[in-house]
Amino acid sequence: MSKYKLDELDHQILEALIDNARTPFTDIAKNLLVSAGTIHVRVKKMEDEGVIKGSTLSVDYNKMGYTFIAYVGVFLENSSETMAVVDKIKLIPEVTVAHLTTGKFSVFCKIRAKDTRHAKDIIFTLDRIPGIKRTETSISLEEMINDKKRLMHKIFKEITF
Repeated sequence: MSKYKLDELDHQILEALIDNARTPFTDIAKNLLVSAGTIHVRVKKMEDEGVIKGSTLSVDYNKMGYTFIAYVGVFLENSSETMAVVDKIKLIPEVTVAHLTTGKFSVFCKIRAKDTRHAKDIIFTLDRIPGIKRTETSISLEEMINDKKRLMHKIFKEITF
C-alpha cells in the first residue's frame, strides 16, 4: 500500500472521476460538500502517490464503424523473438491491446475491425509477422462486463476494516 492513506473522501473522488475524468473539481466538491481546493489537494496527492495515473477519454468505436471485436492469441516460433514481434504488432492500429502472457499464448491481442472481412485482413497481417508461428482467434459476441468501479469498491472495503 502507498504511503498516502486513502479514506472515504478519496473513494468518492475516485468514483466521480471514474464516471467522468473531465468532471470539474468544483462539481465534485459541491456533490461531496467540501471545497474545490480540498478536491484539488486530494487528487494531486493521489497523482503524486501513483494511485491516479493521468486521465482517459472513452471512445465509442462502434459509433465510428468499428463494431467487430476479436481476441487473437499469438503463438511464437521462439520466445526470444517476443519484443521484435510486439514491435511489429504495435504497427497495426486495429490491435488496441496486447498482453505478454503465460500459458497457451505468448501474446494475447484485442482487435477492433469494421466487419469480418476487415478482421480477417488484420489477422492475416498478424500471421505474416516474422516470428509468429500461428494465431488463434475468438470473436466477441457482446461485452458483458466493463466495470471499473467494482474492484475499487472492494479495495476500499478491505482497507477500511
